[in-house]
Amino acid sequence: MKKRKKKFKSISLKLSARQMRSLLNYCEARKTTPNKLIKNKIKYYTDGFDKIVPQKFYAQHNQLDLFDKASETLDIFG
Repeated sequence: MKKRKKKFKSISLKLSARQMRSLLNYCEARKTTPNKLIKNKIKYYTDGFDKIVPQKFYAQHNQLDLFDKASETLDIFG
């Protein structure tokens, strides 16, 4: 059987000169490359989400809904 060819996509981002120096110095100290470092750091967000994203990772529309549920809160005044 012939091995299936992987498809890759490119991403570009801009860094300031200071950020680039910091990135290169960090990579040199850790004996890695910037590409490997970035891929390793985003692995948590990219692995396993190709089909469906678990509900806990979606942003909530109303994050202040705890104030709407007055009946479920403690009433300290009686």
